[in-house]
Amino acid sequence: MYFRMKKALQCLKGSRYICFLDFEGTQFSHEMIAIGAVLASLDKKGNIKRLKDPFKIYVRAKNKIGSYVTNLTGITEELLAKEGVSFYKAMNELRNYCGSAFKKSTFITFGNHDMRILNQSCSYNLDLPKNEVSQIQHHYFDFILLIGEFIRDIHGNPLSLLNYCKLFGIPEEGEAHSPDADALNLAHLYQAFISNTDLVLEEYLKLLANQRHLPPPISEAVLALASGKDFTASQFKESAKKYIE
Repeated sequence: MYFRMKKALQCLKGSRYICFLDFEGTQFSHEMIAIGAVLASLDKKGNIKRLKDPFKIYVRAKNKIGSYVTNLTGITEELLAKEGVSFYKAMNELRNYCGSAFKKSTFITFGNHDMRILNQSCSYNLDLPKNEVSQIQHHYFDFILLIGEFIRDIHGNPLSLLNYCKLFGIPEEGEAHSPDADALNLAHLYQAFISNTDLVLEEYLKLLANQRHLPPPISEAVLALASGKDFTASQFKESAKKYIE
């Protein structure tokens, strides 16, 4: 699976640190109400050497949270009023958590909604921490774009973070939809994807076999090969002949 590792290292762009991020946002304005992060140091092959204890902070939003988000995350207006800090302070605390690694990290999220939350929070806060925001925006990668190239469901859609973790046998950390737990689960998923070649290969073969938009001769060949059957050049030629007759 050389290509998989090459793609992973390309995403890191030479970084020796990853900051796994999860942002929780309001229901309608999509402003940040919580940050979860886990900092990882890497070896030269992109494997995680060490994980720092998770970071979590609550962020006061300008608009209401929304009942759906409150029911999903347990974050209430009262909690933010009591424990939340400004967007500016929260981003500075994230930078402090990462320390000198902040400017050396690739920031990885699961899905692109986290970046929407970051961008929306910037639009609602004129005193935004420009340096911290810019650092994340210019060194950010959506992990779904990597893992989804090799592992999807039977309909061709990426799995949820929880279901990817279940697939790799990763025990769920913490409470569901807690940003620090989700960031830690993402870190474990990243390492499992990097190291478990056999499972990735098995799932990739399923993905190839489920391709819906290949020409019939190629689809027939891929399905046979992905199922462990031999498919010769003469069989391929015969399949193509049947298709054009």
